[in-house]
Amino acid sequence: MSAPQVVVHRDKELMAKAAAARLITKIVDSQAARGSASVVLTGGRNGNGLLAALAEAPARDAVDWSRLDLWWGDERFLPEGHPERNDTQARHALLDAVPLDTKRVHPMPASDGPYGDDVESAAEAYAAELAGAARHENHAPVPSFDVLMLGVGPDTHVASLFPELPAVRETERTVVGVRGAPKPPPTRVTLTLPAIRAAREVWLLAAGEDKAQAAAIALSGAGEVQAPAAGAYGRRRTLWLLDAAAASGLPRDLYPPASP
Repeated sequence: MSAPQVVVHRDKELMAKAAAARLITKIVDSQAARGSASVVLTGGRNGNGLLAALAEAPARDAVDWSRLDLWWGDERFLPEGHPERNDTQARHALLDAVPLDTKRVHPMPASDGPYGDDVESAAEAYAAELAGAARHENHAPVPSFDVLMLGVGPDTHVASLFPELPAVRETERTVVGVRGAPKPPPTRVTLTLPAIRAAREVWLLAAGEDKAQAAAIALSGAGEVQAPAAGAYGRRRTLWLLDAAAASGLPRDLYPPASP
């Protein structure tokens, strides 16, 4: 478990650009060290904002996109190509504009795929895909992701792990189906905390006043069942990337002054 590091930027636009630059550097460094890189994407306004900023970054061409594995932390269990699916939004924001190896892009199953509306079977299939990509040195049934990104919800949820729901209590499976999520759509597929914690680095993104209480709760030592974001951490690094509004409820000794 790594202690959280908090980085605060002036506003959400600067946060997205800085996070995109940070991600480019991490991918390039990982590819130089190991030949490839593995990243878990997140949806929502902050995750998509980061991808859009990355698409516009001149340094994006420093990445060897053909040697990048992309996974998702969660997905809305909707038909393929649905505009509310995280992978659809990611393709529009960035993925369609860069030369990825399609075999290394791993979207979660759709509700009109081979498993139909059986979200539990869809989750099991994604868990099997992750296990197939894991290496012996990972010591886990998932790859050791270089970066796993998570948006933080106003209720402290991350991925589709919502407070008090069964998925956040999972201690063995790496991917589960979610039914009855408190925000639409109610049916989802999500990584669990054990899968999240296998990542080398976990980055939590939050911007806006509506995220201030969630950040304050999660960083105050709250329990992960009540505040799932508190249980999301990486093996080597846990990074909270916030704008000033989302950081407004934190004690000032927790982070340096916001970037100009």
